[in-house]
Amino acid sequence: MNYKIKINKRAQKFIAKQPLRERERIYAALNKLPEEGDIKAMRGRAEMYRLRVGDYRIIYTVDHNVLTVYVIDAGNRGDVYK
Repeated sequence: MNYKIKINKRAQKFIAKQPLRERERIYAALNKLPEEGDIKAMRGRAEMYRLRVGDYRIIYTVDHNVLTVYVIDAGNRGDVYK
């Protein structure tokens, strides 16, 4: 199934600041969601997941009813969880 990907403005700004190669890696990983990738459910946050792309982390939720992935935040490994 193809899921639509909706990216929050804050995450878009972070991704746009990255070098071209890193942006391509991040978008390639996002296009594989929600089935593939280094994905883990986040503890303490219901129905939120994190995707690891190198040193970057993408925080997102999935709405299976409307086939949409909502990217909430993106950032460096230590900063995104704050």
